[in-house]
Amino acid sequence: MLVMAFMSCAQKAQPLIDSTSEPIVEGRVYPPLFEKAISSAKHQVDAAIEAGIDVPTPKDMAGGYTHEVHKANYKYMKLAGALYSLTDDERYAQYVRDMLMIYADRYTTWPIHPTDRSYSTGRVFWQCLNDANWLVATAQGYEDILPYLSEEEEEDLEKRLFRPFADFISVENPQFFNRVHNHSTWGNAAVGMIGLVMEDEELIQRSLYGLQLSDVNDLAKDNDGGYIYENGKSEAGFFAQLDHAFSPDGYYTEGPYYQRYAMLPFMEFARALEQHRPDLKVFEYREGLLIKAVQALLYQTDAKGEFFPINDAQKGMSIKAGSVISALNIAYQVSMDPVFIDAARLQGRVDLSDSGLAVARAMERLPERPFAKPAIQLTDGQNGDQGAIGILRQGEGENEYNVIFKYAAQGLGHGHYDRLSYAIYDGDTEVLQDYGAARWVNIDQKAGGRYLPENFSWAKQTIAHNGLIMDRTSQFGGKYDQAKNEHAIPVYFNVSNPDAQCARAMDTSAYAGVTMDRTLLLLRHEAFVRPLLIDFYEVVSDDAHDYEMAYQYAEHVMTTSWEYERTHDVMGEDHGYQHLYQEAIGDLADDGYQFNWMKDKQFYTITGASQVGDAAIIARLGANDPDFNLRKDEMLIHQRKKTKSTAFLAAIESHGIYSARTEVPIHPYTAIESVSLRGYDESSLEIVITLQRGGSIAVTIDRQTGQTTITDNK
Repeated sequence: MLVMAFMSCAQKAQPLIDSTSEPIVEGRVYPPLFEKAISSAKHQVDAAIEAGIDVPTPKDMAGGYTHEVHKANYKYMKLAGALYSLTDDERYAQYVRDMLMIYADRYTTWPIHPTDRSYSTGRVFWQCLNDANWLVATAQGYEDILPYLSEEEEEDLEKRLFRPFADFISVENPQFFNRVHNHSTWGNAAVGMIGLVMEDEELIQRSLYGLQLSDVNDLAKDNDGGYIYENGKSEAGFFAQLDHAFSPDGYYTEGPYYQRYAMLPFMEFARALEQHRPDLKVFEYREGLLIKAVQALLYQTDAKGEFFPINDAQKGMSIKAGSVISALNIAYQVSMDPVFIDAARLQGRVDLSDSGLAVARAMERLPERPFAKPAIQLTDGQNGDQGAIGILRQGEGENEYNVIFKYAAQGLGHGHYDRLSYAIYDGDTEVLQDYGAARWVNIDQKAGGRYLPENFSWAKQTIAHNGLIMDRTSQFGGKYDQAKNEHAIPVYFNVSNPDAQCARAMDTSAYAGVTMDRTLLLLRHEAFVRPLLIDFYEVVSDDAHDYEMAYQYAEHVMTTSWEYERTHDVMGEDHGYQHLYQEAIGDLADDGYQFNWMKDKQFYTITGASQVGDAAIIARLGANDPDFNLRKDEMLIHQRKKTKSTAFLAAIESHGIYSARTEVPIHPYTAIESVSLRGYDESSLEIVITLQRGGSIAVTIDRQTGQTTITDNK
């Protein structure tokens, strides 16, 4: 039994900048990054003050005029409040007060947003999510200018604006507020942060534990006004988000793209709770979960610091995003872990806050070193028992080589049907890519920036990933209700030998009556210029099926080992195949195949094992795409028809570069002649790599532990 009881707030929160910092005075020097933050904020807010306040009647979706103006308004109010806290310059406080008074005059006169395109339509924006964004930022700006306001002004704003706003995104939209999802995290944080500033206990309790507490199962009120949860777990509200959205390793079940977005309200609200309600010890909750979550997020990045596009994700999002900077700044201030400073140097920016100042000071004090990211397995699920994400990783910085192996749970509504898929990054090049999401975020011309129909018909489907497709049908039939309660099964993740990192996982639920079993080995060996990935995929089935192994190579075919016929046929009617043109098809030899391509002026080769009857298809995306919403990406498909239990084996090699300046290719051809499967059973897997230069490499993997033996045969 877990009892949570809270004291009433006896005083206002501490100023934004901590007590060890002095207000800015003439000649005072702050660390360079913090000075940069001050200068940037002053430049933006001074320009906004000069331009005048605009609070238009809402009408546009993301990317439209009214949307962008209201978005800018909350950004400038937050920055202006911070500047007032720093400088005592009343221009900034007056700007925030005057804007809030206009919002107070107009907010309750506005109807629901006219777009009506969301499951939870907002009032200021097209969805409650953006309204919650507004309130999170504005609560901070409002708190900073409280010393400037009269009691009458404070009471007026809270009565006419903040309380109605908090009620709207919570009690008036329970479908938005009362669930475990990144949307609800923003809603919980927004209501809780303004509740803390207003000293409104009802709003605070609502934010922490959700709506209608008396109706939640296993809930009872204790004599101290706190709440008792029989199983020690809350069902809605901020603590429910912490309980259910993260694994013990800090992995966020929706994936890093959405974790990047959600970490800001998680961390900003936690910091506010630490200031107002230190008895909660929120940063100690679940053994320091929030700090681990920020670390886990940073580790899910490539050489450029861009997040791996797991589940719905827009490519290019990186640790330089403002939400990640805020989360990192707070995580460092709480933990003082220097790994955050290593990452902060890559960000090159800090928040205008006490947390940002702490990071800026640490960057001057601590020695500079590279941001070293480990090879790591991050478990999924509340208890860490719903599969995982495995990151095999060699090298660091620009020389990083990453393999992201996904054997996790569905990832809520943003999940894809891609159990046992993987992606490869060679430095900042996507060797074998994940498509990410079919969405043009905040581009009004593309459905108002919302997810496009092709996000479901293509991006979520199994064929859009580097995995196995059975009978041209997506895993779970592409049905969320079948997938949401299932997860893959980790067998081992063994990186004890950094030169032979190995991971294995299985899945028994994606296709009825079929067991899928994949082993990945990232091998560093003198025979290869860069790390070599060995991919072994076993399928166990009592019935015959058509199997297709997809490799999302993208860019330019150089050469193939097989002859092919050029075609231009649409490959199917559903499960993603309706978006693919079959551009070439050919029969594979029974002694293996090779596929050589160029990406970002680098050469890569897939060397695979094949058998009689196998075929290779080169396909291109773009069919049945009337609004040109999809990229024109390519893929290789290794096809095997009418087969029961079988196995696929391939080696993916990075081996050369091309200089457009000198027009000289270096190592454009693979070092491998063939790969073959010597044998496998429950105890061991034996693979032979025959080299072009002569000789071979024998690889033996213990199938229970991942312990790997490499033998050179010259």
